[in-house]
Amino acid sequence: MKLIVGFDAKRIVRNGTGLGSYGRTLVNDLIRRTDEDVALRLYAPDKGRDDLRNQIINSERARFYYPTHSLSSSFWRSFGIVKDLQKDGVQIYHGLSGELPIGLKKAGIRSVVTIHDLIFMRHPEYYHWIDTKIYEWKFRQTIKEADHIIAISERTKQDIMELGGVSEDKITVIYQSYAPRFSEKPTPEQVAAVRERYQIPARFILNVGTIEERKNLRLAIDAINSLPEDIHVVAVGRQTKYAEQLPQSPRVHLLSGVDDETLAAIYSMAEVFVYPSRYEGFGIPIIEAIAAGLPVVACTGSCLEEAGGPANLYVAPDDAKGMASAVQSMLKGNAEREQRIRQSQQYIERFKGTDVAAQVLKVYEELRS
Repeated sequence: MKLIVGFDAKRIVRNGTGLGSYGRTLVNDLIRRTDEDVALRLYAPDKGRDDLRNQIINSERARFYYPTHSLSSSFWRSFGIVKDLQKDGVQIYHGLSGELPIGLKKAGIRSVVTIHDLIFMRHPEYYHWIDTKIYEWKFRQTIKEADHIIAISERTKQDIMELGGVSEDKITVIYQSYAPRFSEKPTPEQVAAVRERYQIPARFILNVGTIEERKNLRLAIDAINSLPEDIHVVAVGRQTKYAEQLPQSPRVHLLSGVDDETLAAIYSMAEVFVYPSRYEGFGIPIIEAIAAGLPVVACTGSCLEEAGGPANLYVAPDDAKGMASAVQSMLKGNAEREQRIRQSQQYIERFKGTDVAAQVLKVYEELRS
């Protein structure tokens, strides 16, 4: 019997990084892994961005679906979509970004939700208070509706159990995979063009992610004062008001609006990847950096050791001297650098896309049985 799986594709067509990247990578991995007995139906409130939508592999088994009525997009995603799923014969619905529509159980549609983090409950100080209330309400509705939950890390699993009161047997940890492009070496011409366009320095440590308080970029900026003067910081990501509060320095370069191909080239140019975030659900940029051949220095306190593995270095999120010392030991020319990179690349084999797809398909099959 053919399996028809529906997906919440809003982030797939709208978000360039983060949840959007997770959704696109997973769907593409499933397309590569499955055959004609599995149909993937991607439900989005609109077509979103062409460049993001077109990253999904062109396949007869994967199609986008959009609402055909005048309901608001938020109402449709929360309620109205259920009728569309029934009409289209969807057997399993997968909420890719921590949310599920209300009414799936009543409609007889099995459901799985991927929960990436519960930072809004663990660290509400990083959010507007009303947002934390809305997010928490959605979370509690979702865990009631879900037949099964995928947590992207052991840290997130523990948070779901502790903060949501969810039993362990309802949760499966399935790590995020990374897009293959990050392990592909860009051409010298591509690298030169990107360096010229963004005026990227010869030597730099790299950070990727939204430039916001929780991500703690200030730690990396403070650390470069103890590093050789030709070492710069390049940070790639959407900028919030926090970016305006960072120290101004010719050694600090903040880049926004960088496409995936350009980002892969920037990874290839860096010497060390730094991820000083105070709290994460997983930290996919760490995996991307390792795939690109970089050693990593990250912070303790959440799940970053789980993402980066034992060959990389981890410091407290307020320890600028520790960050500087760790980065110094990872710069080119240091004896252990290449060994750490090799060991890290062996470690991230567990995150390869086809393995992730196989684990997700197993969850679907168990739900269907």
